[in-house]
Amino acid sequence: MHVPDGFIDAPVSAAAGVVAAGAVAVSLKGARRELDERTAPLAGLVAAFIFAVQMLNFPVAAGTSGHLLGGALAAILVGPYTGVLCVSVVLLMQGVLFADGGLTALGVNITDMAVVTTVVAYAVFRGLVKVLPRTRRSVTVASFVAALLSVPAAAIAFTLIYAVGGTTDVAIGKVATAMIGVHILIGIGEAAITALTVGAVIAVRPDLVYGARGLTVPLKLRVNGELVDAPAAQPQPVAARSPRKIWITGLVTSLVLAGFVSFYASASPDGLEKVAQDNGIDKKTEEHASSDSPLADYGVKDISDARLSGGLAGVIGVGVTVVAGSAVFWAVHRRRTEDTGPTAVPQQETV
Repeated sequence: MHVPDGFIDAPVSAAAGVVAAGAVAVSLKGARRELDERTAPLAGLVAAFIFAVQMLNFPVAAGTSGHLLGGALAAILVGPYTGVLCVSVVLLMQGVLFADGGLTALGVNITDMAVVTTVVAYAVFRGLVKVLPRTRRSVTVASFVAALLSVPAAAIAFTLIYAVGGTTDVAIGKVATAMIGVHILIGIGEAAITALTVGAVIAVRPDLVYGARGLTVPLKLRVNGELVDAPAAQPQPVAARSPRKIWITGLVTSLVLAGFVSFYASASPDGLEKVAQDNGIDKKTEEHASSDSPLADYGVKDISDARLSGGLAGVIGVGVTVVAGSAVFWAVHRRRTEDTGPTAVPQQETV
């Protein structure tokens, strides 16, 4: 759903840029409360994983494909504020290095793909986990539903932005119907990827999943015919458990997905591209400012072998994203430490 330059006029693009900048500023402050010594490096990995999976377009209808947006996944794994930053880092890397998503439309893309998806997904997720049984399976189910709804929400947000600042004269009802219809299908793929990833991490390290904190149900004992809470067990020193293994596993998985599996991704246009082609939204598309980048269109310039070119571009993208993301999140975490002093790992929330 990367919006290119020329879809949205300059005033609305600028306004969206202001909204995006404000959301990023708020998220930088909020992320200080979410990140600790264990999760700060994982946030950079989440950004790299989203970058890698976004290269894997999957077919959803005749001549149309979709890809992960990632807001739901990031919010559930590392928290909503950090999630906005994760997707924003990905969008910045894609726009600057790979000519994917217009630079003048960066504010539109961050507002739509990072802010809207994360806010909607996490609101739905938190609502569901409060009413579902407090189990790991419930977190996975809630992840599926939250991710599913976040994608058409982003489609609606784009439609509203286009209604205000679209550069072509297309009936807004026609745009809305096409965008929401195809992105409901894409949302099913997003939901499956999100639920599988969250479930896999919960299976091995539930303490590292932000949305799974506080899953333990108090043990009940029957005393004199009445059920009472058993004395709380001494919490395990989870801060001492290094996330190194899962970080390495996640990085290797991201490299394999971007460097190898991406070659087999669908070549069909994604949902927004297809809607734009079919309805004439793309009539005023402008050439990307980074179209001459050595990595433009996810290929390495001057390498003729398509498999090698695309795979190497994917590996470079994962590497750059994990480094940039990790630098941002370590800086945010260190700022918190400087402001408040060394702190223990935050207590887990009640789900």
